[in-house]
Amino acid sequence: KKQPLDNKKRRAGNVNKQKGSVTESPLPGTTLRFIKVDIGEGRNLYDTPGLLVPGTLTQKLTPAELKIVVPKKPIEPITFRVASGKCVLVGGLARVELVGDCKPFLFTFFVANEIKLHPTDLAKADKFVEDHVGEILTPPLPPGPKRMDQMGGFDEHVVDIDCDGWKVAAADIAIRGLGWISVTGVGTATVKISVPKGIGVSVRPPLMPYDVWEVASKYTGGKAIRKVSKNKNGTKKKKGVGRN
Repeated sequence: KKQPLDNKKRRAGNVNKQKGSVTESPLPGTTLRFIKVDIGEGRNLYDTPGLLVPGTLTQKLTPAELKIVVPKKPIEPITFRVASGKCVLVGGLARVELVGDCKPFLFTFFVANEIKLHPTDLAKADKFVEDHVGEILTPPLPPGPKRMDQMGGFDEHVVDIDCDGWKVAAADIAIRGLGWISVTGVGTATVKISVPKGIGVSVRPPLMPYDVWEVASKYTGGKAIRKVSKNKNGTKKKKGVGRN
């Protein structure tokens, strides 16, 4: 999503002020040709058509759902402590669970702030999705069950992450078109990721390896709450991240 940068450049230099702005849209394929933007001092910026990447979740979403999944402001990552037999629902679009008999690990989610995250028992997950998708569990948007059917069935991907400490994430699990999850802990975490059929899942070195404790949270049953921090005047504050 590059058009906002183009428009900021235009406004910053007050160049082409009367000529309008480049179209901004979360929809892929909006830019159909090369667009030349004069940013002043003999410099030009070119807005080019993007690429439609196969296996990307955004290709299965409606325009309204894309507005939720494509970040409009800086992402506020959030860390959950996930034990064996537990999982985190990423809206109705993905499920991330810890498999096997093992100690808990920390999962840090880097997804758009408007996506609802819901940690729960694995045994309750299917029922929760069935009852609440499209309502308190979004995206997809209403009618949630119908949209789930339209996206087709889900594939399961199982990966092993070798972790060697609590201070730094060991790896990222990337879900193409949605975001990624950093995994932190000690020992081997066997993680199962369920996503709509055809959506790419991969493991890579962590992009933000030291963010895990900065965004640690507790789950109150209603929303995830950041750990307590202090304002400049020394008073305590809590910051909710709007996650169900």
